[in-house]
Amino acid sequence: CKHANATSPAVQWRKVLDFELGEYPDVRRTFVPVGCMHCEDPPCMHVCPSTATKQRPDGIVTIDYGICIGCAYCAVACPYQARYKVDKPVFAYGRNGKMQNEAKREDPARLGVAQKCTFCSDKVDYGLENGLTPGIDPDATPACVNSCIADALHFGDADNPDSNISQLLAGNKTFRMHDEVGTGSGFHYIYEGGGSDKDAATDLSEVPMLALSTGNGVVGGIAPWLQQHWDWRAAANFICGGTGSGLLLATAVMSIGGGMVRPLALLSLAFVALGLFFVWLETGRPLRAPLNVLFHPQTSWMTREAMVALVLFPFGLIAVWQDGVFGAHLTAPVAFAFLYCQAQILKASRGIPAWREAAIVPLIITTGLTEGCGLYLLAASLLAPGNGTTAAGGLLVLVIIRSWNWASYHRIMATDAPTGTLRELARANIPFMAVGNIAPLALVVGALMWPDIQAYALPLAGALALLGGWYLKYMIIVLASYNQGFALERSPERGTGGGGPGAKPGWNWS
Repeated sequence: CKHANATSPAVQWRKVLDFELGEYPDVRRTFVPVGCMHCEDPPCMHVCPSTATKQRPDGIVTIDYGICIGCAYCAVACPYQARYKVDKPVFAYGRNGKMQNEAKREDPARLGVAQKCTFCSDKVDYGLENGLTPGIDPDATPACVNSCIADALHFGDADNPDSNISQLLAGNKTFRMHDEVGTGSGFHYIYEGGGSDKDAATDLSEVPMLALSTGNGVVGGIAPWLQQHWDWRAAANFICGGTGSGLLLATAVMSIGGGMVRPLALLSLAFVALGLFFVWLETGRPLRAPLNVLFHPQTSWMTREAMVALVLFPFGLIAVWQDGVFGAHLTAPVAFAFLYCQAQILKASRGIPAWREAAIVPLIITTGLTEGCGLYLLAASLLAPGNGTTAAGGLLVLVIIRSWNWASYHRIMATDAPTGTLRELARANIPFMAVGNIAPLALVVGALMWPDIQAYALPLAGALALLGGWYLKYMIIVLASYNQGFALERSPERGTGGGGPGAKPGWNWS
């Protein structure tokens, strides 16, 4: 594969995992090829904002390097860790020691964009154009299948009942990795002969964790590892965008009672703009990103966020110019739409268990609203002292709702998540609840009961609620974002022994 596709060092479109299964003295090794599974319902294609990821009629999933913006949204959406992004030329012996074949086949179009296995689609197309059968004729078959000395890999048309692949599937028991995620993987693993039995796969929640080789994110790693595609810059987008949109909504509500609008609307837009600037910095192709991010409103929440932002800024400037209830309320629905898009961006990332859980949506929305209300309370105490009592009541309610949503999210995650994710959530629980929720709650209650302390208690409550939200988002996006890892539902049969139990290392069930 590396020779056929000239991939950079440490990039393997098709790699082989080494599972060690069983307990001493009965220990077995199972080698499992993985890579892009060319799913029936590819989440990478749905989230792609530029439409660079496409699915051909034959099911092969491709990437158009010419329009990809390198946002890596597809990488966090993929449950198979099959996507790579290389931002600068990398060679086996360094820039000055590139080998002849590397120099000859260097492809600048693949820099700064997503790349992955293509099933050698150029060979498949060549074969079809020349009357060859992919999977049978070598000149029309992917390089990995051609080169497999054990004949373990097979390729063909599963929709043709007479094809080599259809006959293999009909005559053997198989499973598809991570079938519970619902992508419809195009890779089928044979674990036992003697007739098709698609329902025989093991419920991994009832299987002991037998795998010994867990890895740590290097090529060949098995257990979930911390994703590296979205870093603090992505977190800053969710932090600043949530705070800015939340502040616009708080400003709209408070404007009904005569609360200030112009300075807070400007501050809100500045926060949203700063967040978008940070995420723009993370794109591998920043010059094409501002336009190409708008290409896929049909399914991409990143495109929808960008399109909502195009409406949010002019409406926000109307609120600044009008400086009253009308402008603030005109902007409020757009601000909420922006916040909702941010929550859905995370939920659509099916490759990151901490993000794809449905409970992430109310959690991200309520923490954005809480951050906005907290910032309003902090700003009001500085710009218009004595104007924050009503906002304090709103913060009281929002902190309670945020605490409830966090508890629900944390409880759901504890039932089925990577152990690394659970470790980070547990570490964050006490500081987030104590500093970000309980302390602001106590300060607001105290300020309402004893008005003499309002001058310092309310702005402190707002600041703590704001910082708590920032900490929560940074933790979820940067620290707890372990990927799906790999799993083996069944180990293959050995001789006449039949298939054995599989394993899903690095995961926790309760």
